[in-house]
Parts: sequence; C-alpha cells; structure tokens
Amino acid sequence: MTITLSQADYWDLFEAAEPIPTPPSSNPAEESWVVYPKRLGQGYQRWISLRPGLELMVAEYELLDDVQVLMPERPHPLEYMFELPAGKGAKSTYGLWGSGLAPQEQWGSFAGGASVMVSVHLEPDLFREWIGGAAQAIPAAVQPLLRSQHQPYYERTGEPTAAMRMVLQQLLHCPYQGLTWRLYLESKVWELMALLLEDMQAQPTGPRASSRLRSEDVERIHYAGKLLVRRLDNPPSLIELARAVGINDHKLKVGFRQVYGTTVFGYLHEQRLVRSHQLLATGEVSVAEAAQGVGFASRGHFAAAFRRRFGVNPSAYVRQRAN
Repeated sequence: MTITLSQADYWDLFEAAEPIPTPPSSNPAEESWVVYPKRLGQGYQRWISLRPGLELMVAEYELLDDVQVLMPERPHPLEYMFELPAGKGAKSTYGLWGSGLAPQEQWGSFAGGASVMVSVHLEPDLFREWIGGAAQAIPAAVQPLLRSQHQPYYERTGEPTAAMRMVLQQLLHCPYQGLTWRLYLESKVWELMALLLEDMQAQPTGPRASSRLRSEDVERIHYAGKLLVRRLDNPPSLIELARAVGINDHKLKVGFRQVYGTTVFGYLHEQRLVRSHQLLATGEVSVAEAAQGVGFASRGHFAAAFRRRFGVNPSAYVRQRAN
C-alpha cells in the first residue's frame, strides 16, 4: 500500500507528532527532536541549526508503507542528502540539488527496513561566501549550483564514495558536546560538501556517450521522453516514469543525462516551453491557457522562463503574432 500526501499534509503530520521532551543531547538550544508520525512508521528526525543559513537534519526511521508526497513547484535552496539503508545488500545513494526552481513532482520513500538519512540545507549566500565570494570568482563547474528562483535547479544523484561514507560515520557518531560538538558537525557538513563538489567536477553531468548504456536502456530512455511530452500538464513522478519504462529511478536519471544531455526535469522544462511557444503561435489560446496547458503552476514563472528561452515576454509574443 502507498500513502499519498500533499506536502502540507506531510509536514502537518510531523507538526502534530509529539516532540521528544528531553532531547538526548546537551545542546537543546541548537537542536530539536521529533518522533516519526505513527501513521507513517517509527523513528525520529533530529534538526540541528549550525549557523544562520545552514541546517542539518538526521533521521532514523522505518516506514510501515511506501510514502508518496506531492510537491508543488517551489523556490529551492542548496541541499544535499544521503540515504543509508540498513538492509543487507541495500545501496546507499546521495542527491545534490542547487538553488533555483524545483518542479512540481512526486517524492517517494519506500518501506522495507530501517534507514538513516542525512540532509543539509544551505542558503545560497552562505555557499557563495564559503566558495569564495563574488560570482565571477566561483569556478564555472560549480556555478550551476547557484541559479535564480526562476531557473530550473541543478540536480545530481550518485553513490557515496568511500571518503563520503567515512565522513558520514564520523558525523553520525560525533564524540563531542557543547561548542566543540557544533564546530565538529559543521566541519563535517562542509567536508561532505567539498567531497560532493569534487565528485561533481570529476564526473560532470553534461552529455556523455550513450554507448555506455545498453541499447535496450537507450530505447527505454527515449520512451520515457515521449511519455513526458504526452503528459506535460501532469507529468509522472520519477518513480512512476521509471516503472513505466522498466528501469530503476537511478538509471533513469543517469540515462537522461547521457541520452538528452540534461536532467529529467530539465528536459520536461524545455519541452513545456517549446509546446507553449507552439500553442501561442496558433493565436488560439491566451498566455494563461498556454501556461496551464503545459503544466506551469505560476504564470509569473512561466513568463520569466519563456522570456529567457525565446527573448520575449509571452504576452508580447502574442501581440507580435497578431500584427
């Protein structure tokens, strides 16, 4: 069975859950503990504010059923997350997301044993300060992590390296308390960020030879692209899309970069803009109808994206076509 919730309903469950009255640490002013909602499973989430703009979350949980959360289109900070399943043979993964516009999507988490999650939220200004200051000083390979709230965010998935695993274990088993505790955790958070940047630059996500995929997987990726084009206004989640074409979600993400040179969301975003341009060119739909018809939840986001892609506001484009 799958439990499907809106983002608001999902967090309402945590708000309603009873906080642990005496957190098992000596740093109550800097962290909070919340038990996992009984409707979803058992475990806890531990939120730690390391400094303004930098927050660490550690969760240990076991779900009763698969959980699917319907996420709206939304501005997004920098974030990275490691998922460490406890089951024998289970594969650990990481996700890295830059700042920018996150898509309307369905996020899934699956039952099947205990898991540990380490997640870090990082405000862009703090990241800029850490990386070196002014935008022109930021290496080109890292700039995709710093996009405006109107641009689709950068995303990357992979498997933790041995160095990442070691730092994660050090973070999860911090031996210190008080000020040393906070400084130690923050150092590990930045060390993980450095290792992710190293991995990002060593293995860029640009176009790669699709020959690295089996021919049948390339066919599945092309089919996934066609499914997205058919459902621009209500696209399937990554999990649904992967299941529809017969591959796992990790291979779907990697395969999209190899075949199309972009992420699944990047491809969807481009196809939405192309289709909206075609719709407006007919002169038979309004700007609002074109935006809604291709799945943009916000007319403002649509107008900004259309202008970046085609160099003109959609309303001005309609007027030009009418003349």
